[in-house]
Amino acid sequence: MSPIVTSVARAATLDDVPDLARVLSSSLHDDPLFRWLFPDNENRMAKVRRFFALTTGYGYVPGGDTRLTAIAESEDSVPVPRAVALWAPPTSNPEGPLVSLRTWPHWGSLLGRGRVAAFVRIFAEWKMAAPQEPHLYLAGLGVDPSAAGAGVGGGLLSAGLDEADSQGLPVFTQTLNDKSIGFYERFGFRVVHEIPHEDVGTGYFLLRQAS
Repeated sequence: MSPIVTSVARAATLDDVPDLARVLSSSLHDDPLFRWLFPDNENRMAKVRRFFALTTGYGYVPGGDTRLTAIAESEDSVPVPRAVALWAPPTSNPEGPLVSLRTWPHWGSLLGRGRVAAFVRIFAEWKMAAPQEPHLYLAGLGVDPSAAGAGVGGGLLSAGLDEADSQGLPVFTQTLNDKSIGFYERFGFRVVHEIPHEDVGTGYFLLRQAS
């Protein structure tokens, strides 16, 4: 039986954080950023999962607008989250708590002393590249490989873009994976800026105007 989408773009809660981290790490662990942050192939997946547990648990669930799509394998099974989108509305900064004194011990132990300063520098460059006008920020979009090709990632993105259009807001995102640019372009994004990072790759910044 084909999977049945039973829940589309519902708001995530703190109870969902383990599932959010699972989906995002399984989807994005091979991203150039995480290959650079965690070069050891054997433990990268676990570290990326912890990365997203921190990002969602401290920042994007309580302070942003985190959405997920759950899929049930049959009419009788419990829907399981398979796609996640991390959004930052123009009125909030969910990444603020991620740089607080409360979270620094977690980041230090996860990234290691040699990576923290470089990561903060890249993070700051991304912030400087963001539009000055009010906008909706897509911080992350991930689909569990088991649901790849089912359209859940595109559906989740479209739901956020519809919300942005209803408010007349542009949408901004970035990626280090040039293979994902074509996906975003199909939804009306265009590359507006590029920043090369030594040992990491080129950061591509994409903007979609409200329609």
